[in-house]
Amino acid sequence: MKKALGLLMALVLAFGLSAGSKDMSLMDVYKFLKTKTFVDLTHSFYPGIPHWPGFPNEKRITIYYYDEGVGSMGFGFFANYYCHVGQWGTHVDPPNHFAKGKMSLDQIPVTQMILPLVVIDVHEKVAKNPDYVLTVKDIKEWEAKYGPVPEGAFVAMRTDWSKRWPDPSKMANRDRNGVAHYPGWSLEALKYLYEVRKITASGHETTDTDPGIKTTQDIYECENYILSHNHWQIELLTNLDKVPEYGALVIVTWPKPKNGSGFPARVFAILPH
Repeated sequence: MKKALGLLMALVLAFGLSAGSKDMSLMDVYKFLKTKTFVDLTHSFYPGIPHWPGFPNEKRITIYYYDEGVGSMGFGFFANYYCHVGQWGTHVDPPNHFAKGKMSLDQIPVTQMILPLVVIDVHEKVAKNPDYVLTVKDIKEWEAKYGPVPEGAFVAMRTDWSKRWPDPSKMANRDRNGVAHYPGWSLEALKYLYEVRKITASGHETTDTDPGIKTTQDIYECENYILSHNHWQIELLTNLDKVPEYGALVIVTWPKPKNGSGFPARVFAILPH
């Protein structure tokens, strides 16, 4: 409890509340955060949404529906059976998704689920070149405006690619030869963020960490780098155009399957203004 309270106090102070912090309770923190704007960064998922081509589609069955088949309880209810891969919709990739022996979903500490949000905006460059990869230069340009990327941050790459959702063909953006053209990270940029700035996690709007021209060749060096170094990432984010480049918090949550290798996530930002 003491560690959680300390984290919340630090977050509140970062949002500009400075008076009486040592006397604040968790309810004070809650009341303060309620005054802020919340932005959902998560797509709703359902059968047929864009996904990695090697995965099957979601299957969903309604097993109970309100008044139909009312039993001994005397009333009905609505319940679905869901069958989908862990990497479905806006989802978390834990380290063990690629790296055997690294952290699974249930091993990622909850202290990594409330983080400073950094958004590096390259959407104009992507509009001119769908194969664009985020570079160290892009990060240095961000840092020239806001200072060093905070240690422990969640860094999201804004490309506005999520505006193509939920059309699978527009998300994949394949040419006549079947080569996908969508943006991604560069390995150099990720190494700078994780090794120099020591961020906690990263995320993006596309189905993959690596650009489409690489994944078409089954090259996933960027995703492998993140996960093999015991970090996690979020794929298929949305609404990054509605949050600031700096100053927001991100809350990232997911279920807790034992030894889980991925799962749909709920991600949202709390804005500073």
